[in-house]
Amino acid sequence: MTYSLVPLFPGIPGGPEMLIVLLIVVLLFGANKLPKLARSTGQAMGEFKRGREDIETELREATATSDDAENDVETETESETDDTDRTTAA
Repeated sequence: MTYSLVPLFPGIPGGPEMLIVLLIVVLLFGANKLPKLARSTGQAMGEFKRGREDIETELREATATSDDAENDVETETESETDDTDRTTAA
């Protein structure tokens, strides 16, 4: 069995790179501020997720409304065509 040395996702930092990034974050913000930074990052991510879900819900509702209007137009067109056919046949 052969293993590929090419990473699955090139450009994404691996273990050693992540340790260096973590070290830089600790040096920049200090160990005391890391919990506060992590908490605010988590809150921001939650807020982003809620906003994304709200937009998805609005899009689904708009699409459903659009589909209903399209179905109404098709039904009206079919009834007009049926009326025209009956009038022509008579």
